[in-house]
Formats: sequence, C-alpha cells, structure tokens
Amino acid sequence: MENNLNLHRTLLGIAAVVVILAGVKLAAEIVVPFLLALFIAIICSPVIKSMTDRRVPHWLAMVLLFVFISLIFFFLIGLINSSAREFTQSIPQYKTLLSERINDLMALAQRFNLPVYFSRETIQDNFDPSIIMNLVSRVLLNFSGVVSNAFVLVLVVIFMLAEAPTMKHKFAVVISATPNDVEKEERHINRILQGVIGYLGIKSITSLLTSIAVFILLEVCGVQYAILWATFSFLLNYIPNIGSIIAAIPIIVQALLLNGFGIGFAVTTGVIVINMVIGNILEPKMMGKRLGLSTLVVFLSLLFWGWLLGTVGMLLSVPLTMALKIALESSPNTVKYAALLGDVETD
Repeated sequence: MENNLNLHRTLLGIAAVVVILAGVKLAAEIVVPFLLALFIAIICSPVIKSMTDRRVPHWLAMVLLFVFISLIFFFLIGLINSSAREFTQSIPQYKTLLSERINDLMALAQRFNLPVYFSRETIQDNFDPSIIMNLVSRVLLNFSGVVSNAFVLVLVVIFMLAEAPTMKHKFAVVISATPNDVEKEERHINRILQGVIGYLGIKSITSLLTSIAVFILLEVCGVQYAILWATFSFLLNYIPNIGSIIAAIPIIVQALLLNGFGIGFAVTTGVIVINMVIGNILEPKMMGKRLGLSTLVVFLSLLFWGWLLGTVGMLLSVPLTMALKIALESSPNTVKYAALLGDVETD
C-alpha cells in the first residue's frame, strides 16, 4: 500500500513538472525577458552595494546605473541590428567565394604536383557556408528581439534592484513552512544569489576579455565585421563548453573565404590561442570550485534550457541549473537529487 502511495506521488510530481514546463514553454515571450531582467539585476546588485558603501546616495546610484544600462542596451540593439542587416545582405556571395577558394586549392596542388583533387561539386553539395552565416544572423537578431524593448527591460531591472533589500525576506516568508524556517530559507536564497553573482561576474569578465581579444585580432588581420564578431563572441562565451567553439566557426569561415588562406590561417590560430588561454587557463583559475556542476550536467542543461527558452536559455543555462541545485540542497527530501547535478570529487 505504501509503495503504491509513493508511486502515485512520484507520478503526480512528474505530471506537475511536465505541466509547469509546458506552461513556461508557451509563456516564453514573457518568461524570457523576465529572466533576463532578473539576472541583469543580480549582476548589478553588487554595483549598487559598492556605490552605497562609498556613501553614494541610493537614489543617485540607481540613476547612474539606469543611465549606464540604458546606454549599453541601446548600443547593443543598434550595433546588432545594423551590422546583422549588412552582414545578411553579404551572405549570398559566400557560396561564390567558396568556389573561388576551391579553384585556388586546385591550382596550388597542381603547382606543387600534389596528387590531390578537389571536387568542387562535392564540396559545395556538402558544405554551404551561407547556412552557417544565416544561423549567426538568426541568433543575433533573436537576441536583439529579446532586448528590443530595452526601456521596459531596464525599468524592470531598476524596480527589481529597488525591491532587492526586502525581496529576499518576502520570498523566504512565502516558501517557509513555519515562521521559524524563514531565517534558514533566507540563507538558502543568499547562497543561490551568491553562486549566481559569482558565476555571472566571472563569466562576464572572461567574455569581455574574449571579445576584446577577438576584436583586436580581426582588426589587425583586416577581417570585416570585427565589432559584430566581437559581440557574437561575447554573447556565446556565456554558453559553457561549446559556446566559444560555436562562435569561432563562422569567424574562421569568413576569414578563409573573404581574406584568403593566409589571413584565414592566422585568424584560426589566433582564435584558438585566445580561447585556450582564457577558457582553459584564466577562467578555471578565477572560477575555482565555484561551479559545482558536472560537465555532463552542464552540457545537458545547455540543451534543456535552450529548448525551453531559446537563445537566452542557452546563455543562462548554468546559472539556472546552479539555482536549481542549491534549491534542491535546501530540503532534506530533495538533497539526494541535488547530488545528481554535482561534480563528485574522486581521490
């Protein structure tokens, strides 16, 4: 009897989760901007605290942050829309350029009497660079669409920051089973916030360093759309493990097709070095053991949140999963499920 009751509870819990996820999927147009505003507010909260600790009035700190965020949003929207539009118009020429590069390779092979033959038709049938470039354009325009109503998004961020001092306590009161549990729930909420702030702060720094390095590299090599690719690298660097690889592919393809093999090889080498130094040396050193998620969970969370919330879900996949893990750890009934998400250390 008890086994049947446990089975019914489990099935009921699974059904509830499915219904909730279906609702989130259908309400993505509302949920995605809210989540984006929430995480921007979380990132900005230490900035407000830092200014108020230096005796800057709270209202002045909010005004300064409002102006700063507004400038960033309007800059991003203008940059992405104008660059992506110009970039989209140039996409049809990539297939023609691919044919020219194949001819160059064939001529080079004949010059050095190399027993190599490139079938132009086979390569063009199996590799169409315009597909990659169209995907890049859609990703950028999709992100631009999310932040296009920048004024409302910034206002939501500001209101969230204004409510931040009391919001944690209010939320802890709502989820507490008894009044005695409020303080404990508030500590769990603080853990979630500190974990997300730490991760997003470090990821923002490394993403900014990556975008600056990519911009300098492309400017030195004379590659077109350097500012667009730098922005693309900055955004995709938030996607763990594979984001920097995805961002590097269209950059290398464009450099090879538009600038030739010499510049293309230099750009390829430079992008690999940048990602190796920042992604494999600098970021792990700054991150330490802060993440606490297994590599498999990170990758699966990328797929899951990307499916559920689109591009923004991919960018926020790790913070969302970290928040879920800490929330599961807060209850004795769910702590065993949190272990499934963790990175188990072995001696």
